[in-house]
Amino acid sequence: MTQNFDPTTMPDFARRAAKYPPVSAALYETYGYPTWRRALPPLDELVDCILSQSTNDANRDRAFAGLKARFPDWESVMTAPVDEVVNAIKPAGLANQKAPRIQGVLRAIFAERGELNIDFLNDIPIDEAKAWLTQFDGVGPKTAAIVLCFAFNREAFPVDTHVHRLGMRIGFLPDKITADKAHPVMEAIVRPDDYYAFHLNLIWHGRKVCHARGPECSRCPLTAHCDYYQASQGKQTS
Repeated sequence: MTQNFDPTTMPDFARRAAKYPPVSAALYETYGYPTWRRALPPLDELVDCILSQSTNDANRDRAFAGLKARFPDWESVMTAPVDEVVNAIKPAGLANQKAPRIQGVLRAIFAERGELNIDFLNDIPIDEAKAWLTQFDGVGPKTAAIVLCFAFNREAFPVDTHVHRLGMRIGFLPDKITADKAHPVMEAIVRPDDYYAFHLNLIWHGRKVCHARGPECSRCPLTAHCDYYQASQGKQTS
């Protein structure tokens, strides 16, 4: 799927999209409706996302806290010896890759914008904002979507591990689609003003019920709409 791919032309798209209203309603009834709030400033969110790659939330948070404790501002991170940044973010893992990646992104932003500030992303078309972020090494569609959705409440739907897994199990996404290529599909299915809340509720459901191993279908409110459950029931009765 290319950047110009139109998800609505996918075979079976209408059936997949029809799942969204009942699934969203069931999730909101179960978990509530999260309202957007900015957890981190935009540039902090971007660095935090880079730290989160290939690790868990606890390790990411420890690394981000270490970075903030060691350096007074992002300019200090940008200009520090790389070894100092590596040592500060070791809890996140892959520090030897992430430290130069973070410094490279900060330097590229400063070179282009003349300051370490990405607030302008709130004022340009969403496709331009995504393209601007993904030009940097280490910033893919998921990181760009998280920054735009969480830091600006813009119309970008992040597809992380949980969303990707649930999207395929429920049937929003076709088999074997990658997480990166799933972003435009989910954005075509979910109502734009619902991106933030629906994304968070899918994550909650993935953590609490629809685990990667051993999904607890017996207590899942989505079984009537879930391709995975319907297929597994068919195997049991055949």
